[in-house]
Amino acid sequence: MASKNIIKELTRNKREVIIAFSSHSDDWVIGAGGTLAKYAQEGKKVIIVIFSYGEKSHPWLKEEVIQKMRSREAFHAGEVVDCEIVFFDLEEVKFEEGYKSKNIGQELLALLEKEQPTKLFTHCEEDLHPDHNAVHKITLELWSKLPSKHRPEVYTYPVWNPVNFHTKYPSLYIDITSTFSSKLNAIKAFHSQKFHIIYPVLLLLFRAVKDGIKIRKKFGEQFFRIR
Repeated sequence: MASKNIIKELTRNKREVIIAFSSHSDDWVIGAGGTLAKYAQEGKKVIIVIFSYGEKSHPWLKEEVIQKMRSREAFHAGEVVDCEIVFFDLEEVKFEEGYKSKNIGQELLALLEKEQPTKLFTHCEEDLHPDHNAVHKITLELWSKLPSKHRPEVYTYPVWNPVNFHTKYPSLYIDITSTFSSKLNAIKAFHSQKFHIIYPVLLLLFRAVKDGIKIRKKFGEQFFRIR
């Protein structure tokens, strides 16, 4: 009896884990930064899995220089949001080939089984970027391989599509009024993207206000539950 009570107590005291899959170093901030910051603020363990360093963002620089730069920015953004960052080095636009050849699926399955997240955030299937689409497919493939008792709820987030049309899936709205500034500070951590940052900031503001109106809050984020 005593051992069973100890097990129950350990289970009850275990921190809830949230995992987000992100094709590139800044996608998770654009799509779900406010919500992930809020979960971390609530004491949950938040892990961001980034599939690529984004070596094509600066083609005039050496690959190792870009990797150091983009990873440094991502870790800084992770500190702002208070989450852990895990990097893989898949080549852009060739995710599916690299994912199979490097056997990354086994590593991710091991991570999911170890951490047992309650929620898994990933890219929206409506996003036409090939890397985002590949990560969406990878997410569903991994989810299907997990034991049913360890399968998390799966939510999708948008990156470059300003409006979603996933009307067949239930929506999850999160009030990010208290963490919207953290989201903006996290996106500003990506100094290498400074020439493109004005568009993401305007897009984030538009979405945050639009989604906030839905729940009668100043700022919000919307997700679709697909599993």
